[in-house]
Amino acid sequence: MEWWVYGILFLGIIIMGYTVAPNFYVRNISKSIKHKLDAPEKLIALTFDDGPDERYTNEVLDILKEHNVKATFFVVARKVEKNKDIIHRMKAEEHEIGLHTLNHKSAWLMGPVKTLKEIKEAKIILENEGIELKYYRPPWGTFNLFTLISASKNKLKTILWSVNAYDWRKNNSPDKISKTLLDRIEKQSIIVLHDSGGAKLAPYNTIGALKRVIPILLEKGYKFVSVDK
Repeated sequence: MEWWVYGILFLGIIIMGYTVAPNFYVRNISKSIKHKLDAPEKLIALTFDDGPDERYTNEVLDILKEHNVKATFFVVARKVEKNKDIIHRMKAEEHEIGLHTLNHKSAWLMGPVKTLKEIKEAKIILENEGIELKYYRPPWGTFNLFTLISASKNKLKTILWSVNAYDWRKNNSPDKISKTLLDRIEKQSIIVLHDSGGAKLAPYNTIGALKRVIPILLEKGYKFVSVDK
């Protein structure tokens, strides 16, 4: 074989070890990464990624407040700097606030130093706003070899999800999102939704779905909790 073929194979092994292997471990082997709640009751957790966003997050909070529902918001630290009032509203209304890194970059596109920096600097920003962080969720749920090391070093527990409505996609209407949620939710579910990002105006579809789904789930006897409960 030519030398360059060995070079490509070696590079492929490195990439697999740095990205694919950690993701396989997290999703199929690790017992420490939470995908569902540890509870026998009809408890479910609403979680929101990618905010806070001045266009959408307050509307989400209004809906939650109307139904006395607590949720968990995994926030992007750079957006927190621009929307401190929203963060303080979340805290005042007793929602859990988790970390979604500094800039919302995929772990697959970051080296070890950048991975460590994304969590460490983001944590400092939130702690300066009086937020005591316990939980972390990597953007897109992707991991590299240093993601869990960095989270553990900063004393953060990693939380994923068991129900994804793909509400960030283009043309995913409130009806489609609602149907996906109602079809997939069961007791102990951790649901991931988005109060920012995705396709243009996608969070408006999420807001529309929330208005429909929350009353139905409450009627079915589900109780909403933040992941720390």
